Amino acid sequence: MATAPTKQSLLHLYHSTLRTAQSFSSYNFRQYFVRRTKSVFREIQNETDPAKLAAFYEQSARELAQLKRSAIVNQLYGGGRLVVEKQQVEHERSDS
Repeated sequence: MATAPTKQSLLHLYHSTLRTAQSFSSYNFRQYFVRRTKSVFREIQNETDPAKLAAFYEQSARELAQLKRSAIVNQLYGGGRLVVEKQQVEHERSDS
C-alpha cells in the first residue's frame, strides 16, 4: 500500500513547479506551464485516495525535473521580450 504524500510536500512540489515555470525566458512557454501547473494541481486538490496521491506526486516530481531541464535550455536560447510583456525601464546615466 502506497503512503500518501503530506499536504506540505504537495504544496512544496506545487510551488517548486510554479517557480520553475516562471523561469522560462519565452513568454508563451512561461504562461503555458503556469496555467498547466495550476490546472493539474487544482484537479487533484480534493483527492483522498493515498494510492492516487502517491502516483500523482511521483509523476509530478518527474515532470518537475524535466521542466527544470527544459527551462535551462530555454534560457540559453531565449529571444527578446515580446510586446505583451512588461518592459523594464532602462535609466540613462548622465555625466553632467
